[in-house]
Amino acid sequence: FSLPLSWCLHLSPSVLVRCIMALSEVHWDHQIPLPKLAPVRAKLTVALVALLCFINSYDGEFVFDDSEAIVNNKDLKPTTPLNNIWTNDFWGSNLSSNSSHKSYRPLTVLTFRLNYLLAGGLQPIGFHMLNIVLHAIISALMIDMFAILIGGLAYDEKDKIVNLAPKTSLLAALFFAAHPVHTESVAGIVGRADLLCALFFQLSFLTYCKAFNTGRGLFTTPNNHSPCTVILYSTKDCDVVRTGLLTRLALMALGGLAMLYARWRIMGTGPPAFTEVDNPASFAENIFLRIVNYNYYYSLNAWLLLCPWWLCFDWSMGCVPLIKAATDWRTAWLLLLWCVLIGLTSQALCSQDSQRRRTLTLGLVLLVVPFLPACNIFFRVGFVVAERVLYLSSAGYCLLLAYSLGHCCCRWNKYKKLVCVAVLLLLCVYVARCALRSHQWRTEQSLFTSALSVCPLNAKVHYNVGKNLADRGNTTAAIRYYREAVRLHPSYVHAMNNLGNILKERNELVEAEQLLSKAVSIQPDFAAAWMNLGIVQNSLQKFEEAELSYWNAIRFRKKYPDCYYNLGRLYADQNRHLDALNAWRNATVLKPDHSLAWNNMVILLDNTGNLGQAELIGREALKLLPSDHTIMFSLANVLGKLQKYKVSQHKHFPFFPPSAVLYHRWGKLELAKKHYELSLKLDPEAPGTRDNYNMLRRKLDQLQRSAP
Repeated sequence: FSLPLSWCLHLSPSVLVRCIMALSEVHWDHQIPLPKLAPVRAKLTVALVALLCFINSYDGEFVFDDSEAIVNNKDLKPTTPLNNIWTNDFWGSNLSSNSSHKSYRPLTVLTFRLNYLLAGGLQPIGFHMLNIVLHAIISALMIDMFAILIGGLAYDEKDKIVNLAPKTSLLAALFFAAHPVHTESVAGIVGRADLLCALFFQLSFLTYCKAFNTGRGLFTTPNNHSPCTVILYSTKDCDVVRTGLLTRLALMALGGLAMLYARWRIMGTGPPAFTEVDNPASFAENIFLRIVNYNYYYSLNAWLLLCPWWLCFDWSMGCVPLIKAATDWRTAWLLLLWCVLIGLTSQALCSQDSQRRRTLTLGLVLLVVPFLPACNIFFRVGFVVAERVLYLSSAGYCLLLAYSLGHCCCRWNKYKKLVCVAVLLLLCVYVARCALRSHQWRTEQSLFTSALSVCPLNAKVHYNVGKNLADRGNTTAAIRYYREAVRLHPSYVHAMNNLGNILKERNELVEAEQLLSKAVSIQPDFAAAWMNLGIVQNSLQKFEEAELSYWNAIRFRKKYPDCYYNLGRLYADQNRHLDALNAWRNATVLKPDHSLAWNNMVILLDNTGNLGQAELIGREALKLLPSDHTIMFSLANVLGKLQKYKVSQHKHFPFFPPSAVLYHRWGKLELAKKHYELSLKLDPEAPGTRDNYNMLRRKLDQLQRSAP
């Protein structure tokens, strides 16, 4: 538009600003069925909706990937040097290791470490609350970002950014705050990486936009310019803009290249090693079918944005069967996806409405560009579908959805009330689905079982359900799920290993040996399966095979203290005492707090009459494990045999049941009686203590009756 110069000269700056704003506002914005809120109130509303959706996950447990990224990650502990964060991956493994997934997220790990320090340990509430708050902040900032993407950059007379699409940006931000596909990123603690990615993107974008305001913005009136200059630019101004644009682009390109180079130097040139199980389409030999399956994956991601009802913590291992022929009916979905994308793109490029072109173009860019690293085009990724990678891309979808509703209101104004009801209903459904899904993420039991109805063909789902049941002691049910996992995926070595372990504990040794033997034949470097196979073979008295299995485990995992411990047990069963002691010593060198290895060394030396050596080993162990009652008992027994009663009666066993047993064994019956009574006073239900006490009482009565 243009204003006559004479009008501009007679208008005050504030009136001129209001005039231009009225003419420049997005034309469909006033049709959006939402109230026009003040900026602060709008952000508070969006933040409260975000909190409402996910607040019930605040007291959840550490679930799924949280175990490896947080619970078992040594980089979180204050005793670990802070520099390790910059050389290790997200899971705490060195980036140069062959087993590393090369997921380099040091800032995310740093926030985990901060949570650990503030809580004084692994308290999940603090971790969850920070995720929820981050999502609320990101959702609120989405209003500013959407406003710029829809209406462009505009400033008032106070140099503040003006929102030319207040209702559309608010609606899009509400959709983003309540979208159920975000549950994995918010309720799952490891999703903080996606939250921080979105937050830093927003801050970078808003900071970049703010840098445009040089005192002559669209709605500013500098002192040395008349009000009419708000809409007029000279050739000199355009040259400055062009020069500035080139400078900014050059700086951003150099910064991006510097970051890529730094990451390349840190993580090395080797790509992460993924298996066919992680991403089967990427291993398809036929390139045409590979492309078809990739596009089918894209359509599944689009469906999760459109209808986020079928959500699952894992989409691998048969959850999404491969398309193996062009005649597969599922190819219709990828054709539909591309028809929609092409239609939107044509509207973005060819529409006569500049505001429509702008909104569609930037909405599509925001939808597609953040998804590119997960699309298998540039490199192979380690998943089929991952809801967390849609966190930022969903912002583009929410922007397009809000635009579509505004367009519908403009075109069919008489149905505006119906659209208002539909919007309210959709938001309510989103909030309810978020609340339900975030509740499922609170525990591993509810998370894993919720996936059975979504991905019944997913072997990993059955495996995780079985593992959770086994951890809670329900091994009978766990066996059923492990067997189903192996049936669905016959080469699932981890399911075979866990099933073999349960069968071993149930003394079903023959089947356990078969399963474990099959596991190591499929994956020869599976060290844990080799060790478990050795344990089973030892129980079957196949000593030579067991020894070979143990050494195979150690060959594939050099630092394997538990395997050295079990190897020592094998040698002890064969009366190879020196070999057993050497194996247990290796276990304690690799793991100084390996209580069982220390205790077995003391017992073996005791049984073979090497009491002096047993005493030295026991004292060495107690320096490292001063509160280990098992080692105390074994050492006290040795000291008693050496007739060092005063030492063995030291503070280690003041009123503890083992001291009574030792006195009983040494024939000090009155002291044994005293300690049994003190022990029962402290714990009347102590197992075996009352039986031993009654036995001692009977023996004392017999001695009194037989006394002259």
